[in-house]
Amino acid sequence: MTDIAAILTRTEQLLTRLEAMLPAPTPATDWQAEAFLWRSHQGRGYLQAVRHPHRIHLDDLHNIEPQKARVVQNTRQFVEGKPANNVLLTGARGTGKSSLVKAVLNAFADYGLRLIEVDKADLVHLPDIVDQIADRPERFIIFCDDLSFDEGEAGYKALKSALDGSIAGAADNLLLYATSNRRHLLPEYFHENERTRYVGEEIHPAEAVEEKVSLSERFGLWVSFHSFDQAQYLQAVGHWLQHFGVPMPLTEDMTRAALQWALSRGMRSGRVAWQFARDWAGLHG
Repeated sequence: MTDIAAILTRTEQLLTRLEAMLPAPTPATDWQAEAFLWRSHQGRGYLQAVRHPHRIHLDDLHNIEPQKARVVQNTRQFVEGKPANNVLLTGARGTGKSSLVKAVLNAFADYGLRLIEVDKADLVHLPDIVDQIADRPERFIIFCDDLSFDEGEAGYKALKSALDGSIAGAADNLLLYATSNRRHLLPEYFHENERTRYVGEEIHPAEAVEEKVSLSERFGLWVSFHSFDQAQYLQAVGHWLQHFGVPMPLTEDMTRAALQWALSRGMRSGRVAWQFARDWAGLHG
C-alpha cells in the first residue's frame, strides 16, 4: 500500500507540473464590445474587448474632407451589405489616417460595425480571426495601423492571401483597413531596377518590384493624405483648443506659439495641432 500511495503522489506531482506547462484557456469573447484587440500567447489567439474605445468623431477631423467622404461612403456601403473595398490609407504622418478609421467606427457602431485591431506581427493569425467572426451578424473591419514590412516577414504573405489570394472566398462581413506611411508597404531599392529588361521601347520592371507593388494593389481603395499648410494647421489648432476649453479666437501669442511648436516638430499636421492644444490648455487653462 505504501508503494501505491507513493506512486499516486508522484503521479499527482507530475500532473500538476504538466498542467502548469499547458497554455491557459483563451477567454470567452465579449461580443457586446464595439472594438477588439487580437492577442496571442504561445501560438494561440483570442479577441480582447476594448473597454474604452477612442471616442474621436468625424467632425473632429479637419482638412481631410475628400478622404473622409471616400472612407465614410465605402464603410456605409459595407454596413448596408453592399459591395465595398478594402482600404489602404497612406501619406504623411499625423494627418488623420488612424483617427479616421476610429471615427468611422464611432459613426457606424450603432449599425453593427465592429473594429478588430491586429498588430503586424499577428497577421499570421488572420485565418483564425476570420474563422471566429465568419458566422457573426456584425460587420467587422480588421484594422492594421502603421503597416509596413521588411523582407521575409511572415505577415506579408498572410495579408496578401487574406485580401484576395486564397482559395477560400473572403467573408462577407469582413473588410481590411490599413494605414501606412509608404504606398507600396515594402522597401524598394535602386539595385532592383538593375534587373529591368528592355525590349524595343517597352520597359518590363523586374519581378522583385512587381512583388512589392502587388500587395498594395490588392486594396481596392487607396486614400492619400498630405501635410497641412499653415492656415489648415492653425484651423486644427483652434478646433482642439476649443475642445480643451480654451476661449477663441486665436490670439497673437497662441498663433506664434502654435507655429513655433510645429516648427520644432518639423511638420504641420492634425496630430501636432492636437499636441500643441493639449499642452497650451494644460499650461494656461
